[in-house]
Amino acid sequence: VLLRMTEGHKTILKNKYEFLYEGFALKENQTLLNNIYTELYIIEGESEGVNEKHEVLQIETASRTRDSQDRPISCTDIFKPLSTNRTKEEKKALSSQEPRGNRQKPEIRTVLTKGIAGIGKTVSVQKFILDWAEGRTNQDIDFMLVLPFRELNLVKDDQISLCGLLLEFHPELKDLDPKKYNDCKMLFIFDGLDESRLQLDFSEMLCDVTTTSSVNKLISNLIKGNLLPSALIWITSRPAAANQIPPQFIGRVTEIVGFSDSQKEEYFRKRVSDENQANRIISHIKTTASLHIMCHIPVFCWISATVLQEMLHQDNVKEIPKTLTEMYTHFLLIQTKMKKQKYDEKVERDSKNLLESSKEIFLKLAKLAFNQLLRGNILFHDEDLRECGIDVSEATVYSGICTEIFKEQAVLRQKKVYCFVHLSVQEFFAAIYVFYCHVNRNMEELEYFVGKRESVHLVVLLKGAVDKSLEKKDGRLDLFVRFLHGISGESNQKLLQGLLTHAEKNQESITKISSYIKQLNKDGVPPERWINLLHCLTEMNDHSLHEDIQAFLRSKHYRAELSLAHCTALAHMFLMSEEVLDEFDPKKYNISDEGHRRLLPAVRCCRKALLRDYKITQQSCETIASSLKSANCPLRELDLSNTDLQDSGVKMLCDALKNPNCKLEILRLAHCKLTEQSCEAVASVLQSVNCPLRELDLSNNDLQDSGVKMLCVGLKNSHCKLEILRLSGCLVTEEGCSSLASALSLNSSHLRELDLSYNHPGDSGVKLLSTLMDQHCWLKSVHCVFVVDHGGEFRIKPGLRKYACGLTLDPNTANRHLSLSEGNRKATWRDKQSYPVHPERFEYRSQVVCRERLTGRCYWETEWSGNADIAVTCEGIRRKGMSRVCVFGRNDNSWSLRCFGDSYFARHNNRKTDIPASSSHTHRVGVYLDWSSGTASFYSVSSDTHTLTHLHTFHSTFTEPLYAGFMVYGSVSLCHI
Repeated sequence: VLLRMTEGHKTILKNKYEFLYEGFALKENQTLLNNIYTELYIIEGESEGVNEKHEVLQIETASRTRDSQDRPISCTDIFKPLSTNRTKEEKKALSSQEPRGNRQKPEIRTVLTKGIAGIGKTVSVQKFILDWAEGRTNQDIDFMLVLPFRELNLVKDDQISLCGLLLEFHPELKDLDPKKYNDCKMLFIFDGLDESRLQLDFSEMLCDVTTTSSVNKLISNLIKGNLLPSALIWITSRPAAANQIPPQFIGRVTEIVGFSDSQKEEYFRKRVSDENQANRIISHIKTTASLHIMCHIPVFCWISATVLQEMLHQDNVKEIPKTLTEMYTHFLLIQTKMKKQKYDEKVERDSKNLLESSKEIFLKLAKLAFNQLLRGNILFHDEDLRECGIDVSEATVYSGICTEIFKEQAVLRQKKVYCFVHLSVQEFFAAIYVFYCHVNRNMEELEYFVGKRESVHLVVLLKGAVDKSLEKKDGRLDLFVRFLHGISGESNQKLLQGLLTHAEKNQESITKISSYIKQLNKDGVPPERWINLLHCLTEMNDHSLHEDIQAFLRSKHYRAELSLAHCTALAHMFLMSEEVLDEFDPKKYNISDEGHRRLLPAVRCCRKALLRDYKITQQSCETIASSLKSANCPLRELDLSNTDLQDSGVKMLCDALKNPNCKLEILRLAHCKLTEQSCEAVASVLQSVNCPLRELDLSNNDLQDSGVKMLCVGLKNSHCKLEILRLSGCLVTEEGCSSLASALSLNSSHLRELDLSYNHPGDSGVKLLSTLMDQHCWLKSVHCVFVVDHGGEFRIKPGLRKYACGLTLDPNTANRHLSLSEGNRKATWRDKQSYPVHPERFEYRSQVVCRERLTGRCYWETEWSGNADIAVTCEGIRRKGMSRVCVFGRNDNSWSLRCFGDSYFARHNNRKTDIPASSSHTHRVGVYLDWSSGTASFYSVSSDTHTLTHLHTFHSTFTEPLYAGFMVYGSVSLCHI
């Protein structure tokens, strides 16, 4: 009996799912699923940040971050144990961490599959069911029970038993005794969690399949395992809705990433039978970046194939679509023409006449699209239609005319819901409606963007739409705004003139809004949102930014200042390129701090990222951490030295370093205001199975012995493969050395360089570690480096004061307008002094240098008044003549900070760098010279707390000793530290 029911159930499902309907379920759209199905790219786990941004924007990330390091999984295997999908190395690493009694293969009971709208979740479910129904896969399952949330919504208020609910959906199981449910292997498929209007409740327990309860409690207990604990559960959802299911009830998460590049080609070749036509379509898609990205979504592949096939059939076609707006506009025209031909048996080729004939219907649908977009809805009910003037009794007429755009769906108990074929189609129609309201001066509908006005210019509307889109953290309006800018263009208005009968020439507005987008500057906007604005420019056929960037890169002359928009375009160009950058250093570009932030996503596509002296924020840390977690990120070296990273930033980075995708080998965090808390986070990384780090620089942080002790927890772990460790200037004493020696005695197989310079290890600490390192080198036959120079008790001072040096001004160099006092520690600009002639004296410039030759690490502070240059210089700077090469910062052998009023700017080799004004600026400046690393850093020093605020750092290669120097128009004093 069970076998007979199973076979009958399979037959019903086979008949239901053997056809694929692209668009909506109409007979003319049906194709045998097995003939056209293209395997989707599905990964175990999920891509980083998938819940936080607009779904189409996620596609850009997906297109750049997919490679062999992803763990692809076949749809048919999603319930197979995890261990069967892991590499031998991963299995071995995992088994070493598991208790011996727990090494049997874990059962996967509940799978959650995420994926954006149109990515192929429902088609994957359909193929999974069909393969089972036709006897190809998963034959150990007796029944596949499909309960889409879209249909469950229609019975959400019912009181019913699980047994009764199953019969509503699968009446063919009426002869199956509920007592036998547990004896059968059942798979429950809940498709479309994002469409659910159930209030899932996991707090109440229900164990009997015949007990009457609310539908939401039935589903909750089924997922939780109280009902039918042996049943398998498969849930599909758009990412943002997936958190409705507590993670403890999910055995595996998979993500449908969409089509890979090869799968796109496969789809088009299956979809387009004419090989020559298929080749032309594929070539066009590949060479049009925005279309190529969107084709990761199967639904967009279908839209593109529909449009391009039709247009390539035409003899007089001049230009095929290159933007999203053009593609969707032609899609609308083609569908309208097809329906006109079908219902009126008339071939109409004039686009204006086509759209005029369906204008009333389209505008009502457009209003529905806009209203529901603002509310975040993709499914509509009768009341939603009535609100937009759509007679529910005529909804069948609407869907008959627009079957590929809008559809009513009769589902359970003949109740109906409505939707557009894809979210992007809804966004396109919403943009049409807003533009229609603009040309018809329907200001009430535009109030959301421009406030209460009697009329509004197009550029004001577009600005308002851009600003509103940037306010939405989820990017809900981004694609809508892209379409709105596209519709503003003259070419698309010509195509849409049957709807937009009063459309005007808007070239002046286009020029103004392009300028607005290029100059726009708002804080806290994620990089991908700026990239969407670049696409807005593309939709208006404004390619000037990309042309500027191409010319900029070809010139290889980076002194020209880049605007924020140029930075966004440059980052996007890097991300979309197939090439990997060997080195990414934002400092080589003449850009602002905000420009650096916009360039930051480029770390995702480089091998070495030099982000030293970067004004880091939490958002910056999140961008870097996300890049490290991304599956094919090539980043191997990351320098974040001299940043305000602090412990919170290190913790975020360390979480990323533990991700299996991360392959970072070199991490430099010198002078990042870290404490022992950072050591604890780093130690957890060094203990992780997949720890990639080989070199770690924590120099110039006040870690102290307590921090080193925490770090040693990681160093002694067998998973730690660290080869180079730098703890220079970290307030380490003999106690910290003892902790290091203890850790390295347990795991010294890899370490070959240890830097403890500028600490106070004491003789015993040095001896202890020297003996250990020497023994390691002898045993391993490797060259080891152990650095302990420049040590002493005076190094146990917090911050840069441990490097304090005593300086005095050299009278033999002082210009005659400078009067020295206070034991040659102060210089004041006065009338000419009667100094003797000296070859080292600055003849015309009111400058002076100090006596002391500076190498190693040195720190000093200066107070100034009036105007002053505070500098470091080589001995050979010119002293005679009025040439500006005698001035600090105007040549290649001096580096200066100009101080005037409450402002600063830095200069080297006559290249000036402005420093933004700040309330933290004072008249006391600290200078830190790290001669060996080639850096000279300047800080503003607060008068009360002596807190240092970083102003600027120069990077160079020093080949000779340097000297402190000053140009004075007022006074400067060397401070006692």
